[in-house]
Amino acid sequence: MILFIKLFLAHLLGDFIWQPNSWVADKEIKKHKSIYLYFHVLLHGVLAAILAGEISFIPYAVLIAILHGIIDLIKLNFQKDKTKRTWFVVDQITHILVLIGIVLLYQNKTVIYFWQDNEFWILITGILLLTKPASIFIKTIISIWAPENENSHQDNSLIAAGNYIGILERLFVFGFILTGHFEAIGFLLAAKSIFRFGDLKEAKDRKLTEYVLIGTLISFGIAILAGILVQALLLQLP
Repeated sequence: MILFIKLFLAHLLGDFIWQPNSWVADKEIKKHKSIYLYFHVLLHGVLAAILAGEISFIPYAVLIAILHGIIDLIKLNFQKDKTKRTWFVVDQITHILVLIGIVLLYQNKTVIYFWQDNEFWILITGILLLTKPASIFIKTIISIWAPENENSHQDNSLIAAGNYIGILERLFVFGFILTGHFEAIGFLLAAKSIFRFGDLKEAKDRKLTEYVLIGTLISFGIAILAGILVQALLLQLP
């Protein structure tokens, strides 16, 4: 675990703290012809080797640098102005997965370990359940009560913001239950109620208020139920 933390720190330093905006701009324009791309790759390799603090890790640091460069090149060649956010997320997730793989490889473990771990399968199923499947279920259930003027209240909203907020709140509740912090669920519900109070007050629409309340309670209920079930399943593991 400590090795991963050191490598993650090296990644943060190399990708954010010590990478000037001028490097980023030059890479986006010149791509593989940018000398700063290679400076960037070299920096990641050096940081990984230094922070790992072990001579035997140097070959793995070189591998990290090479893979980092390949991932960055793929992003630079395929991203467009409209897809920069998506490619940024994909890029960062891929870098982190590489670090995890390197740590497992260096510590003589295999990635297959995760696929053989029952706890992993239970957790990942619970998490995925609370994302898009739960959103579709909630939307289907409450669609019969959708106010006729619902769309007029969404004109000034961010695209799909309500969906992402619902997913995040369910994941937070799920995490709170698994870590035994049930009181935090109350604070989360109260915080959401405060932020929503202004919108609902201005709307002066009782149907909209009831519609939002039903959706919120169903969302929290699903998250709580999923958290309890997953916790119970984890306790049954040998």
